[in-house]
Amino acid sequence: MAQLEQRHAAGIAYREAVPDRDRGLAPAICLHGFPETSYMWRSVLRALADAGRRAIAPDLPGFGDSPPDPPSTWERHTDAVERFRSELGLERVALLVHDWGGLIGLRWACEHPETVEALVLSNTGFFADGKWHGMARALRTPGEGEQLVAGMNREGFAQMLGAVSPGIDATVAAEYWKTFETEEGQRGILELYRSGDFAKLEAYDGQLAALRVPTLILWGENDVFAPVAGAYRFKRELPNAKVVLLKDAGHFVYADEPQRCAAEIAEFLGESVA
Repeated sequence: MAQLEQRHAAGIAYREAVPDRDRGLAPAICLHGFPETSYMWRSVLRALADAGRRAIAPDLPGFGDSPPDPPSTWERHTDAVERFRSELGLERVALLVHDWGGLIGLRWACEHPETVEALVLSNTGFFADGKWHGMARALRTPGEGEQLVAGMNREGFAQMLGAVSPGIDATVAAEYWKTFETEEGQRGILELYRSGDFAKLEAYDGQLAALRVPTLILWGENDVFAPVAGAYRFKRELPNAKVVLLKDAGHFVYADEPQRCAAEIAEFLGESVA
């Protein structure tokens, strides 16, 4: 099994798994969501490297081991993805996204279509008429959001995540808690959500379909944050996409079904992306 290495580039910490020999395959960049870090991709990184593909997962600025890069807006995170790709000298990549990683990564993909070889979309959205769920609305509300993040403690955070995903144990929760440990990190969370006006996506109407790249829609069916209706909507926009629904998984699909997700992605990219 491929080993994970932790590295830094462009001011960003990242995890990487490298195949035993270079087979000339397009590398994969994996973008995590909230409140996750690159740690969520560990099974996928190993599976892709074992299949001969370099696989890279950054900690977005302010998350995990990456220092904050304020202001932590949607736009600034999108720019950070391009800075990271450029620093690593990656020409074309397969892009894997989950949750906020989708909002950030798909915006980046539309702005840099020449770099995108394939897409894997999981429990995310990219719709101008989207609606935020209850916790996100609280984070976006001045005063209420500050109270919410300041009142969070490590134990309560772990219990909250464990309640929605049996795959998130104390070790995983400790990785994700890093974002909440400082006032700067907490402020970054609020800045990100408060910059997340879905109307900004009107400018990208039709651009995702225009990429015309192989796409896998891999979705935890029991998602209370990004319901499965989102998977079907992506399918309508991207009619040639392959859809795989995991009926026993929820929003944190990579924690609920890590080996199944890794196998599905490795197989899909192996068949679709040279």
